[in-house]
Amino acid sequence: MRTRMLALTSAACGAALLGAAALPAFASGSSSGSASGSAQEPEAEAGVVTAAQLLAEVRACSRISKGRYRTDSGSAKATVPVCGTRDAVFWKADMDIDCDGRKTRACNRKTDPYFLPETAFQSSRGEPLDSAALPHVVVPGPSKVWDYRKSGLTGGSVVAVVYRDRVRYGVIGDTGPTGIIGEASYAMAKTLGIDPDPSTGGAESGVTYIAFKNSRISPIESRARAQSRGAALAREFVGR
Repeated sequence: MRTRMLALTSAACGAALLGAAALPAFASGSSSGSASGSAQEPEAEAGVVTAAQLLAEVRACSRISKGRYRTDSGSAKATVPVCGTRDAVFWKADMDIDCDGRKTRACNRKTDPYFLPETAFQSSRGEPLDSAALPHVVVPGPSKVWDYRKSGLTGGSVVAVVYRDRVRYGVIGDTGPTGIIGEASYAMAKTLGIDPDPSTGGAESGVTYIAFKNSRISPIESRARAQSRGAALAREFVGR
């Protein structure tokens, strides 16, 4: 957690030691997954929900958090609220890179000076999640500002992440500092075309996270289940 170490080293460190999540990437052949330089949203395949459709559903914020979050430990102000709808919770922030969990060539103490060998949620085998292989999102640890558990969310809840014209699906796989929001795994960043380097990568802004209520999949590490469930929930979300 590149920019969040200050908060992590204290109370949030325990939460980070619980387990990292795995998630699915959106079908690589879908129009929403194409990296297009044009300003116009690509034509959608039948039944595929586009970035523009999802963003249209989250234009207005009905705030459910009691306050706002910082995007980094050094941020001067807390600017990001958590918003809610009947079916989902969402926030718009940056993306820092979570490389915690299973030690791999991409995620280890040499590539990430703040690397932790555990994640808040574990795989079906009781092991830390593989942040380099499994797309997942980090939520703030429970606090007076917002407790994700009271919003129908938990480890394995399905999340749609939107960046530019791309939509990718994953799960909630880890928790972070209680006062910071806007973080996802190495694998999630990579599928979105964001630099996944845990030390220098990430996106400064423009990332929308949509977590669907009561949508937990099992096993948490199944990318295929996260993808299929996410695509179905997204269709319901824009078509309700």
